[in-house]
Amino acid sequence: MGYENLGTRHEPTFGLDTFGDVENGPDGQPVSQAEAIRQVVAEGVLADQVGLDYFGVGEHHRAEMAVSSPDVVLAAVAGQTGRIRLGTAVTVLSSDDPVRVYERFATLDAVSRGRAEVTLGRGSFTESFPLFGYSLDDYEALFAEKLDLFTHLQEEKPVDWSGTVRPALEGAQAFPVTESGSLPAWVGVGGTPQSVVRAAAYGLPLVMAVIGGSPERFTPLADLYRRALKEAGHQELPISMHSPGHIAETDELAMAQHFPHHQAAFAKIGAERGWGPMSRADYDAMAGPRGALFVGSPETVAQKIAWAVRTLGLSRFQLKYSVGGLPHEQRANSIRLYGEQVVPRVKDLLKD
Repeated sequence: MGYENLGTRHEPTFGLDTFGDVENGPDGQPVSQAEAIRQVVAEGVLADQVGLDYFGVGEHHRAEMAVSSPDVVLAAVAGQTGRIRLGTAVTVLSSDDPVRVYERFATLDAVSRGRAEVTLGRGSFTESFPLFGYSLDDYEALFAEKLDLFTHLQEEKPVDWSGTVRPALEGAQAFPVTESGSLPAWVGVGGTPQSVVRAAAYGLPLVMAVIGGSPERFTPLADLYRRALKEAGHQELPISMHSPGHIAETDELAMAQHFPHHQAAFAKIGAERGWGPMSRADYDAMAGPRGALFVGSPETVAQKIAWAVRTLGLSRFQLKYSVGGLPHEQRANSIRLYGEQVVPRVKDLLKD
């Protein structure tokens, strides 16, 4: 399968990711989930208008993250756009059925005229497992077997497959088939070598979720992925990075807008996972020149993205631009600055 239009190390592409975070309205209260979903559609249309290459919508099943069916939201974006690629950030394959996932995104590929793709992951949020009747005891087996089946479905031919986590298939095929002959799929990873090697073994592009520490610490994983691809007999494939951030006219304004919402979201998730609170000093370190947060003015963010692209040899950079109650208006301004100022500046920097 050709993945050239997804970006290369020499000509990277630039995208956005969102989880459909529910903003706080003018009264300080969260808007409805329905309104949050409509905002995501508007943001995807805006991303296309400002020339970005990719718009990704993540699947969650939580009150503060409104999108549980990314393909439906992306179909709405597809109807109002003509160029931007549309995919996920991430699809929790472990608690879904690979056949249905393939069919839904092949349908999205049809309505978008070949612009669909999907990022498959195990899921760092686990609400979908009990919701759909899966046990977390099977966390690893569910993803491993379902990813294997999905790669068979990509061939768009009758499939014979058997495993332990779903009924066997005998000569079954997913429909509709795509006009290109296969649906592009990435594997999203959080930093484990086993996940990286598995993606390489299947010949699938890689998305690294860099949400803490420094992007530099992912360099060994990027190198491992490229070695594993070569050992498996595959050509070099795209590597993307997903990282949170926010852009405003100045560094001070960007951080003033972003920090309270990032801190609140971190506190909510941290209370569930046993993390300590985030201080302003912690935040400032992550927003610094080598941290995982891409927050600041267009020039600051452009310099940092260019550094990350060079450091990891990225084919794509995906800015996770929404967080917590950050208002839609501020998100929209961040998208405009990213498309109109940051990306052109990054491309200039990468020519040097």
